[in-house]
Amino acid sequence: MCAHIEVKDVAEVSRGNPVEAEEIDESEIVERIFEAVMEQRLPPGTKLSESALCDAFGVGRMRIRRTLLLLASREVVELHANRGAFIASPTAEQAREVFEARLTLEPNIARLAVQRASDDDIAMLVRHLEMEHAAHDERHRHDAIRLSGQFHTLLAQVAGNAILLRTMKELVARTSLIIGIFGAPGVHNCRDDEHSSIVEAFHARDAERAARMMTIHLKHIERHLQIGARTGDAVDLVKLFGR
Repeated sequence: MCAHIEVKDVAEVSRGNPVEAEEIDESEIVERIFEAVMEQRLPPGTKLSESALCDAFGVGRMRIRRTLLLLASREVVELHANRGAFIASPTAEQAREVFEARLTLEPNIARLAVQRASDDDIAMLVRHLEMEHAAHDERHRHDAIRLSGQFHTLLAQVAGNAILLRTMKELVARTSLIIGIFGAPGVHNCRDDEHSSIVEAFHARDAERAARMMTIHLKHIERHLQIGARTGDAVDLVKLFGR
């Protein structure tokens, strides 16, 4: 059953008070919803009520509808005729495809990032790791999830490729949905110690090591998911309940 978001819930996950229509456009609303998905504040299957979103962001229905169309084009939202908009619920096959894409792209992103990183870029990654560690130590779950996802988009930013950056934002958001469906209790996107190993490769200016550590990291995340455990296959009730 899909969860239904009340007005107050949308306002909370959008991280802010409603604002006037002229102060926010579709791109900002998209980013706010993306962030809520990455933090797993909007779980898969959540219904996105247009009226609730209008109240949360202080905008009209047309702006919200354009926002939902943008999110649907990025496969973060699913639109159903006569039912409305819902946060996407990736299938097991889609989950495998997302990790296949990440394993194809991210080692190369890490390699490029090491080759192109300035000293300031490396210092930024170190500061980000410190925030990740603090969020874990202080048990701030939503912050830890958000920061772990941002680490991967930061690498694409350092790599200096806008297309890869946009792609990574979408893949990280999709991964958060996948973990929401197939993750074991207590599992979130990443382990910060593995991020530390990747940043160590930046300090050493070792692009191949960074690529190798990224591959290990992504396989570790995928291995700890129960992909296929909730595919909705038909159940043989006679066999299940029969004597």
